[in-house]
Amino acid sequence: MERGPFITLKDYGRSSVEVKQSEFIGQAKRIRSPEEAEEFVNSIRKEYPDARHSCYAWILEEGVRMQKYSDDGEPSGTAGMPILSVLTKNNITDAVIVVTRYFGGILLGKGGLVRAYTDAAVQAVKAAGTVKSEQGTVFSLSMNYDISEKMIFAVRSKEWHIDDIRYSDKVEVDVTVRKDEEEAFTDLITDRSSGTVTAQKKGERELLTDIA
Repeated sequence: MERGPFITLKDYGRSSVEVKQSEFIGQAKRIRSPEEAEEFVNSIRKEYPDARHSCYAWILEEGVRMQKYSDDGEPSGTAGMPILSVLTKNNITDAVIVVTRYFGGILLGKGGLVRAYTDAAVQAVKAAGTVKSEQGTVFSLSMNYDISEKMIFAVRSKEWHIDDIRYSDKVEVDVTVRKDEEEAFTDLITDRSSGTVTAQKKGERELLTDIA
């Protein structure tokens, strides 16, 4: 079954939050497999071998839904679950967040730990940015030079994504549109070119849209 649109992380994000001399370092990124999630967690533990805790959570829906979280020695429910909640409350999937803590000598209590781990996770996600991912259809257009500027302008006016423009004996343009816009796209191409340009399906690719 084809996967529908989902929200995930755009880039790698990092944060640093200090609470009563304890530092909480948050790191977040997109993942595509459980192995990639575990590799990310392990790489951070190697990066900060002297840290007392590296707590984490991840969710994956690629293929089969999976999720995992760990308090890594912190009191139960104070780290892993709050980090996981940052993902679930924002409907973010295919993502991992790790928050590493350097203890500053002052106990924060359960409530303080929950707030600190949550804040570090939230800031890491903010730094990474979020996007909507959906499958797009790639179309190829081949046209004469005399109509190319008009057609490219028409495509851009609808905010469809132009992947590539190639100039040879003709102008060839690759455009990605959402699945639900295929008919509107092909109709526009036919209408604006008076039937002289045909949109040929070239394949599919992931289409990412920034979420404000």
